[in-house]
Amino acid sequence: MFDLSISEIAIIAIIAVVFIGPKELPRALATAGKWMAKARGVMANFRTGLDAMVREAELQEMEKKWAAENERIMREHPALPDGSLEEEPKMEPLDGPPADGDAEASIDANSGSVTPDDKAAGN
Repeated sequence: MFDLSISEIAIIAIIAVVFIGPKELPRALATAGKWMAKARGVMANFRTGLDAMVREAELQEMEKKWAAENERIMREHPALPDGSLEEEPKMEPLDGPPADGDAEASIDANSGSVTPDDKAAGN
């Protein structure tokens, strides 16, 4: 973390023994350890809070994108008055294929029914 070498640690230990004394050194190291643990805890809480804020900002950004995409989709496919979504027009099947490909039908004037021409019927 601080990138201390062995010689630097030895110098710090000698200075600590001289100023604190060999009798009080264990208690001083324990106190220093407790303070380091508290500092690490505070840093962990800070990092957790910062990560939560970043995640929340990302979620808000994604929600905006999703809302824009939803709006685009709803503009392209509007809902019908009854609330259902617009469907693709369905193709109705023909009554049947023409007999020879170019058959025509005529309407009988008396009955109003459709009858095939003589040409289509093969006559």
